[in-house]
Amino acid sequence: MRTVKRKNIITLACAAVLMAAAVSGRSLLMSEGAMPYIKADAELKVRPEMPQVVLDAGHGGMDGGCVSVNGVAEKGINLAIVQSESDMLTLLGFETVLTRDSDKSIYDDGVTGLGEQKKSDMKNRLAIFSSTKGIALSIHQNQFTDSRYSGAQMFYSRRNSGGEKLAAAMQKQFVALLQPDNARETKPVDDELFLLDRTEAPAVMIECGFLSNPEEAAHLEDPVYQRKVAFTIASGVLSFHAGEIGS
Repeated sequence: MRTVKRKNIITLACAAVLMAAAVSGRSLLMSEGAMPYIKADAELKVRPEMPQVVLDAGHGGMDGGCVSVNGVAEKGINLAIVQSESDMLTLLGFETVLTRDSDKSIYDDGVTGLGEQKKSDMKNRLAIFSSTKGIALSIHQNQFTDSRYSGAQMFYSRRNSGGEKLAAAMQKQFVALLQPDNARETKPVDDELFLLDRTEAPAVMIECGFLSNPEEAAHLEDPVYQRKVAFTIASGVLSFHAGEIGS
Protein backbone atom coordinates (compact mmCIF):
# COMPACT_ATOMS: atom_id res chain seq x y z
CA MET A 1 0.00 0.00 0.00
CA ARG A 2 2.84 2.42 0.84
CA THR A 3 4.37 1.89 -2.61
CA VAL A 4 1.07 2.60 -4.35
CA LYS A 5 0.61 5.83 -2.40
CA ARG A 6 4.12 6.99 -3.23
CA LYS A 7 3.63 6.31 -6.90
CA ASN A 8 0.31 8.18 -6.82
CA ILE A 9 2.05 11.20 -5.29
CA ILE A 10 4.67 11.14 -8.04
CA THR A 11 1.96 10.77 -10.66
CA LEU A 12 0.03 13.74 -9.25
CA ALA A 13 3.19 15.85 -9.27
CA CYS A 14 3.72 15.08 -12.94
CA ALA A 15 0.04 15.78 -13.61
CA ALA A 16 0.36 19.20 -11.97
CA VAL A 17 3.17 20.07 -14.39
CA LEU A 18 1.01 18.96 -17.30
CA MET A 19 -1.93 21.05 -16.07
CA ALA A 20 0.27 24.15 -15.92
CA ALA A 21 1.37 23.54 -19.50
CA ALA A 22 -2.19 22.87 -20.66
CA VAL A 23 -3.68 25.96 -19.04
CA SER A 24 -0.92 28.33 -20.11
CA GLY A 25 -0.64 26.90 -23.62
CA ARG A 26 3.12 26.54 -23.19
CA SER A 27 5.06 23.90 -25.03
CA LEU A 28 5.33 20.59 -23.20
CA LEU A 29 9.07 20.84 -23.67
CA MET A 30 9.14 23.67 -21.12
CA SER A 31 12.68 24.60 -20.08
CA GLU A 32 15.57 22.37 -21.01
CA GLY A 33 16.82 22.47 -17.43
CA ALA A 34 13.58 21.14 -15.90
CA MET A 35 12.79 18.46 -18.44
CA PRO A 36 15.49 15.82 -17.59
CA TYR A 37 14.37 15.66 -13.96
CA ILE A 38 10.71 15.21 -14.92
CA LYS A 39 11.56 12.58 -17.50
CA ALA A 40 13.85 10.67 -15.15
CA ASP A 41 11.29 10.69 -12.35
CA ALA A 42 8.51 9.49 -14.65
CA GLU A 43 10.59 6.75 -16.22
CA LEU A 44 12.15 5.52 -12.97
CA LYS A 45 9.14 5.61 -10.67
CA VAL A 46 6.08 5.30 -12.90
CA ARG A 47 6.92 3.35 -16.04
CA PRO A 48 7.27 -0.19 -14.54
CA GLU A 49 3.55 -0.50 -13.81
CA MET A 50 2.14 1.71 -16.55
CA PRO A 51 0.13 -0.02 -19.28
CA GLN A 52 0.33 0.70 -22.97
CA VAL A 53 -2.23 3.21 -24.29
CA VAL A 54 -3.50 3.05 -27.87
CA LEU A 55 -4.61 6.49 -29.09
CA ASP A 56 -6.91 6.55 -32.10
CA ALA A 57 -7.52 9.88 -33.85
CA GLY A 58 -10.86 9.23 -35.52
CA HIS A 59 -11.20 9.63 -39.30
CA GLY A 60 -8.37 11.02 -41.46
CA GLY A 61 -7.47 11.47 -45.11
CA MET A 62 -10.54 11.49 -47.34
CA ASP A 63 -12.70 10.78 -44.30
CA GLY A 64 -13.00 14.15 -42.60
CA GLY A 65 -15.65 13.16 -40.07
CA CYS A 66 -18.19 15.78 -39.11
CA VAL A 67 -17.67 19.49 -39.79
CA SER A 68 -17.96 22.30 -37.26
CA VAL A 69 -20.29 25.28 -37.63
CA ASN A 70 -17.14 27.17 -38.67
CA GLY A 71 -16.31 24.71 -41.44
CA VAL A 72 -13.47 22.91 -39.62
CA ALA A 73 -13.24 19.16 -40.19
CA GLU A 74 -13.29 16.86 -37.16
CA LYS A 75 -10.28 14.83 -38.31
CA GLY A 76 -7.76 17.59 -37.60
CA ILE A 77 -9.12 18.32 -34.14
CA ASN A 78 -8.96 14.63 -33.25
CA LEU A 79 -5.34 14.39 -34.40
CA ALA A 80 -4.25 17.53 -32.52
CA ILE A 81 -5.72 16.19 -29.27
CA VAL A 82 -4.15 12.76 -29.78
CA GLN A 83 -0.71 14.23 -30.46
CA SER A 84 -0.84 16.32 -27.27
CA GLU A 85 -2.22 13.31 -25.42
CA SER A 86 0.68 11.16 -26.55
CA ASP A 87 3.19 13.77 -25.36
CA MET A 88 1.57 13.98 -21.93
CA LEU A 89 1.20 10.24 -21.37
CA THR A 90 4.75 9.62 -22.54
CA LEU A 91 5.97 12.18 -20.03
CA LEU A 92 4.09 10.28 -17.34
CA GLY A 93 5.80 7.03 -18.29
CA PHE A 94 3.17 5.38 -20.50
CA GLU A 95 3.98 3.79 -23.81
CA THR A 96 1.64 5.18 -26.47
CA VAL A 97 0.72 3.75 -29.85
CA LEU A 98 -1.05 6.00 -32.38
CA THR A 99 -3.27 4.50 -35.07
CA ARG A 100 -2.36 7.51 -37.21
CA ASP A 101 0.08 10.39 -36.72
CA SER A 102 -0.83 12.48 -39.77
CA ASP A 103 -3.80 13.33 -41.96
CA LYS A 104 -4.31 9.94 -43.52
CA SER A 105 -6.50 6.86 -43.49
CA ILE A 106 -4.74 3.59 -42.72
CA TYR A 107 -6.30 1.31 -45.33
CA ASP A 108 -4.15 -1.28 -47.06
CA ASP A 109 -2.22 -0.35 -50.20
CA GLY A 110 -4.11 -1.10 -53.38
CA VAL A 111 -7.60 -0.86 -51.85
CA THR A 112 -9.85 1.33 -54.02
CA GLY A 113 -13.29 2.82 -53.51
CA LEU A 114 -14.29 4.80 -50.42
CA GLY A 115 -16.41 1.99 -48.97
CA GLU A 116 -13.65 -0.62 -49.23
CA GLN A 117 -11.03 1.83 -47.99
CA LYS A 118 -13.15 2.54 -44.91
CA LYS A 119 -13.54 -1.19 -44.20
CA SER A 120 -9.80 -1.73 -44.55
CA ASP A 121 -9.07 1.31 -42.37
CA MET A 122 -11.32 0.04 -39.58
CA LYS A 123 -9.86 -3.47 -39.83
CA ASN A 124 -6.35 -2.07 -39.38
CA ARG A 125 -7.38 0.13 -36.44
CA LEU A 126 -8.99 -2.90 -34.82
CA ALA A 127 -5.76 -4.88 -35.26
CA ILE A 128 -3.87 -2.17 -33.36
CA PHE A 129 -6.54 -2.05 -30.64
CA SER A 130 -6.49 -5.84 -30.32
CA SER A 131 -2.70 -6.01 -30.05
CA THR A 132 -2.52 -3.98 -26.83
CA LYS A 133 -2.46 -5.40 -23.32
CA GLY A 134 -3.27 -1.94 -21.99
CA ILE A 135 -6.17 0.35 -22.87
CA ALA A 136 -7.47 1.97 -26.06
CA LEU A 137 -8.96 5.44 -26.55
CA SER A 138 -10.68 6.58 -29.73
CA ILE A 139 -10.94 10.37 -29.94
CA HIS A 140 -13.89 11.94 -31.77
CA GLN A 141 -16.11 15.01 -31.87
CA ASN A 142 -19.90 15.00 -31.77
CA GLN A 143 -22.53 16.70 -33.91
CA PHE A 144 -26.31 17.10 -33.73
CA THR A 145 -29.02 18.94 -35.62
CA ASP A 146 -29.88 21.01 -32.54
CA SER A 147 -27.02 23.40 -31.82
CA ARG A 148 -27.82 23.83 -28.12
CA TYR A 149 -26.35 20.46 -27.13
CA SER A 150 -22.81 20.40 -25.75
CA GLY A 151 -20.46 18.40 -23.53
CA ALA A 152 -18.21 15.37 -23.73
CA GLN A 153 -19.62 11.86 -23.57
CA MET A 154 -18.02 8.43 -23.27
CA PHE A 155 -19.09 5.28 -25.12
CA TYR A 156 -18.06 1.75 -24.19
CA SER A 157 -18.94 -1.82 -25.17
CA ARG A 158 -21.74 -3.30 -23.10
CA ARG A 159 -19.81 -6.57 -22.80
CA ASN A 160 -16.54 -4.96 -21.67
CA SER A 161 -16.46 -4.31 -17.91
CA GLY A 162 -13.05 -2.66 -18.19
CA GLY A 163 -14.42 -0.28 -20.80
CA GLU A 164 -17.28 0.69 -18.50
CA LYS A 165 -14.86 1.54 -15.68
CA LEU A 166 -12.60 3.47 -18.05
CA ALA A 167 -15.57 5.44 -19.41
CA ALA A 168 -16.69 6.33 -15.88
CA ALA A 169 -13.18 7.55 -14.97
CA MET A 170 -13.04 9.69 -18.12
CA GLN A 171 -16.49 11.23 -17.66
CA LYS A 172 -15.72 12.07 -14.04
CA GLN A 173 -12.53 13.90 -15.01
CA PHE A 174 -14.24 15.90 -17.76
CA VAL A 175 -16.79 17.14 -15.22
CA ALA A 176 -14.18 17.82 -12.53
CA LEU A 177 -11.59 19.57 -14.68
CA LEU A 178 -13.16 20.97 -17.84
CA GLN A 179 -16.96 20.86 -18.06
CA PRO A 180 -18.52 21.29 -14.58
CA ASP A 181 -22.05 21.58 -16.02
CA ASN A 182 -21.77 18.36 -18.03
CA ALA A 183 -24.54 16.02 -16.83
CA ARG A 184 -24.11 13.41 -19.55
CA GLU A 185 -23.98 9.74 -18.61
CA THR A 186 -21.59 7.19 -20.08
CA LYS A 187 -23.32 5.21 -22.80
CA PRO A 188 -23.07 1.45 -23.47
CA VAL A 189 -23.15 0.31 -27.10
CA ASP A 190 -23.33 -2.98 -28.95
CA ASP A 191 -22.05 -3.78 -32.43
CA GLU A 192 -22.89 -0.34 -33.86
CA LEU A 193 -19.43 0.82 -32.81
CA PHE A 194 -17.12 -1.69 -34.49
CA LEU A 195 -13.89 -0.90 -32.65
CA LEU A 196 -15.41 -1.03 -29.18
CA ASP A 197 -17.46 -4.14 -29.86
CA ARG A 198 -14.52 -6.17 -31.18
CA THR A 199 -11.83 -5.06 -28.71
CA GLU A 200 -11.08 -7.17 -25.63
CA ALA A 201 -8.94 -4.56 -23.85
CA PRO A 202 -10.68 -1.75 -21.96
CA ALA A 203 -11.65 0.67 -24.73
CA VAL A 204 -13.62 3.90 -24.87
CA MET A 205 -14.77 6.27 -27.58
CA ILE A 206 -14.42 9.82 -26.28
CA GLU A 207 -16.71 12.35 -27.93
CA CYS A 208 -14.96 15.49 -26.66
CA GLY A 209 -17.78 17.89 -27.47
CA PHE A 210 -20.25 19.09 -30.10
CA LEU A 211 -18.97 20.82 -33.23
CA SER A 212 -22.58 21.80 -33.92
CA ASN A 213 -22.57 24.05 -30.84
CA PRO A 214 -20.97 27.41 -31.77
CA GLU A 215 -19.37 28.07 -28.38
CA GLU A 216 -18.03 24.54 -27.96
CA ALA A 217 -16.84 24.41 -31.58
CA ALA A 218 -14.78 27.57 -31.00
CA HIS A 219 -13.22 25.94 -27.95
CA LEU A 220 -12.45 22.67 -29.71
CA GLU A 221 -10.79 24.50 -32.61
CA ASP A 222 -8.47 26.33 -30.17
CA PRO A 223 -5.04 24.67 -29.63
CA VAL A 224 -4.95 25.73 -25.96
CA TYR A 225 -8.34 24.13 -25.28
CA GLN A 226 -7.24 21.04 -27.21
CA ARG A 227 -4.34 20.67 -24.77
CA LYS A 228 -6.77 21.05 -21.88
CA VAL A 229 -8.86 18.23 -23.35
CA ALA A 230 -5.71 16.12 -23.68
CA PHE A 231 -4.80 16.83 -20.06
CA THR A 232 -8.30 15.86 -18.93
CA ILE A 233 -8.05 12.57 -20.81
CA ALA A 234 -4.59 11.94 -19.30
CA SER A 235 -6.12 12.51 -15.87
CA GLY A 236 -8.79 9.95 -16.71
CA VAL A 237 -6.11 7.44 -17.68
CA LEU A 238 -4.30 8.05 -14.38
CA SER A 239 -7.53 7.75 -12.41
CA PHE A 240 -8.42 4.46 -14.10
CA HIS A 241 -4.90 3.14 -13.64
CA ALA A 242 -4.83 4.09 -9.94
CA GLY A 243 -8.10 2.21 -9.47
CA GLU A 244 -6.68 -0.86 -11.17
CA ILE A 245 -3.60 -0.81 -8.93
CA GLY A 246 -5.69 -0.40 -5.82
CA SER A 247 -8.24 -3.07 -6.70
